[in-house]
Amino acid sequence: MNYRHIYHAGNFADVLKHVVLTRIVEYMKRKDKAFRVIDTHAGTGLYDLSSEEAQKTGEWLHGIGRLVEEELSTEQQKLLEPYLSAVEVLNPEGGIRHYPGSPRIVRHLLRNQDRLSAIELHPVDVETLRQHFAGDFQARIIELDGWLALGAHVPPKEKRGLVLIDPPFEKPNEFDRLVNGLARAHKRWAGGTYVLWYPIKDLAAVKAFREKLRNLDIARVADVSLMIRRPGPEPKLDGTGMIVVNPPFTLEVEMNALLPLLSRVLALGPGAAGKFEWLVGEE
Repeated sequence: MNYRHIYHAGNFADVLKHVVLTRIVEYMKRKDKAFRVIDTHAGTGLYDLSSEEAQKTGEWLHGIGRLVEEELSTEQQKLLEPYLSAVEVLNPEGGIRHYPGSPRIVRHLLRNQDRLSAIELHPVDVETLRQHFAGDFQARIIELDGWLALGAHVPPKEKRGLVLIDPPFEKPNEFDRLVNGLARAHKRWAGGTYVLWYPIKDLAAVKAFREKLRNLDIARVADVSLMIRRPGPEPKLDGTGMIVVNPPFTLEVEMNALLPLLSRVLALGPGAAGKFEWLVGEE
C-alpha cells in the first residue's frame, strides 16, 4: 500500500508496457464486436511529471522524454501513434507535463461500444481515479484488491477483451501471485488475452517465473522483454517484461519492428536489447 507510481510514471518500463498494451487494444478494434479491458492495478490514471515526486527521480526523462524526441520511421510512427497520441492529447501546449496511466491510455483508444473496468485498492488513489473518470459511462471504477478481480471479474459479460495485471512488486512473492492469479483466471476465461508486467531485477527470480509459466496448462504464452543495460553485480531494475497470453498474431512482427528502436532510445548502458520470445506455443 506504500507504492506510488508517480515516482516511476513514464519511465522505460511504462513505455514498453503501454506500447504493448496499445498494440493489443488496436488489434481488438479490428472487429466490430465490443470488448472490455480489465486493469487490475489501475493507479490514479494520470500523473503530473512536474510534481515533486516525479522530479525527485526524473525517471520519465529517460523514458517517454527520450521517445518523444526521437525521429521515427513511417512504420514506427504508425505503430506508436496510438500510444503517443494518448500522451499528446494531455499536453496540448507541447512538451510533457502530464503522463497517462494505463486506464487513461485505454480509455483514449476505446470505441463507443467498448468498456473499461479500472480496479484500485489504495483508498486515496481510487478516489483520484474516480475523479478522472467522473460521468464516464464507459469506465467503471472499482475499489478492490486487484488479485481478487481475477476471480470475481472474469469473464466479462462481453466475453471478449484483455486483462492487464500490473502489480507494484512490493512483496517478495509477487511472481508467484502472478502465476497463480493467471492460472486461476485462465481456468475461468481461457479465451481472454492476459498481459502481465514484471520487473527484471532479480535474474534468478525472473528465470523461475518464466519456467513456472511454461509449466502452466496454457497454449500460447509470449514474453516481450527490454533490457536497458547489462545486469551488474548489484541488483537494480535493469529491464522490464510483459507476458502476453493469447497474443494477437500481429504482435510478434510489431514488437520485432519496435524493440530495436526502444532498446536504442531507452538504453542506460551497454547491453541494452529487446526480445520477443514464445515461452509456450508458436515459434
